[in-house]
Amino acid sequence: METVTPTPAAARHGRRRANGALEGEVLAALQRAEGPLTPREVQSRLAGELTYSTVVTILSRLLGKEVLTRTPRGRAYAYAPVTDEAGLAARRMRKILDGPADREVVLARFVAELPPTDEALLRALLTPAFPGPRQPLP
Repeated sequence: METVTPTPAAARHGRRRANGALEGEVLAALQRAEGPLTPREVQSRLAGELTYSTVVTILSRLLGKEVLTRTPRGRAYAYAPVTDEAGLAARRMRKILDGPADREVVLARFVAELPPTDEALLRALLTPAFPGPRQPLP
C-alpha cells in the first residue's frame, strides 16, 4: 500500500478539503453576513483557516459561476450571494433542466423518485388556487 505524505500546509490543517467544500464554506459565510463582504472580511469570518489569496480565488470562482455579485468598496471588492440557499438550489435544478438531457425524462424521473410527502407538496404547488389560465404576477 502506498503512503502519501501530506504537504506542509495539509499537515497543518489536517486533510486538505476539496474545492467544493471550500466554496461551500465561503458561500455560507457570505450568506450569514448582514451585507457584502470583502475578501479580508470573509477570511476573518473563517477564523483564518484560509490564506487571503485562497479566499480571493474562491470568490472569483463563485463569481464566475454567477453565484455572487461584487461591488467596489475602497481598493477592494465586496461580494454577496445572488440569492439565499433555496434560491441557489433552484438555480442548480434549472441549469440541469436547461442542459442537454431530455427535459421530460429528467422531470419524470425526478418526480418518480420523490417521497410521497414531497410529491404531494409539489402537486399542491403546481395546482393553482383558482382554476383557469395562469395569471402573471404583478
